[in-house]
Amino acid sequence: MIDHTIKEFVEKQKLGYVATVSDEHLPNLSPKGTIIVWDSKTLAFANIRSPNTIKNLASNPNLEVNVVDPLIRKGFRFGGKARVLQSGPIFDRALARYKKDGIKSKIDSIVMIDVSSMSEITSPLYDLGFTEVEIRSKWRDYLLGT
Repeated sequence: MIDHTIKEFVEKQKLGYVATVSDEHLPNLSPKGTIIVWDSKTLAFANIRSPNTIKNLASNPNLEVNVVDPLIRKGFRFGGKARVLQSGPIFDRALARYKKDGIKSKIDSIVMIDVSSMSEITSPLYDLGFTEVEIRSKWRDYLLGT
């Protein structure tokens, strides 16, 4: 499901948005700067400062993760179920990977996401015939204020 090209994209972007649902059935959207591809069916993120996300997942493990390149306006939507790990061999391996990647913040737990659905996200600008180069240029200029 998650091939090498998607893995490279996700890990280059790093930042993803995780959507969960609270006990009050309200949406919760939280940015996560530690999204990684664990294997071809699993994503993960480190719980550094995510008390509401973790609380929501305890009562409802369903979630969605969106990872989008803000310049080319393309990305991926992943749906699945979360497992929150605080110990064990997978937790230890993930923690070692984050430390190797340079994460210095205290990691309270690792959220493993068993991906059950995935789809591509693209801007409607592509439907109008704009190319990736044109879209990247437009948003780069906008962000740089030129």
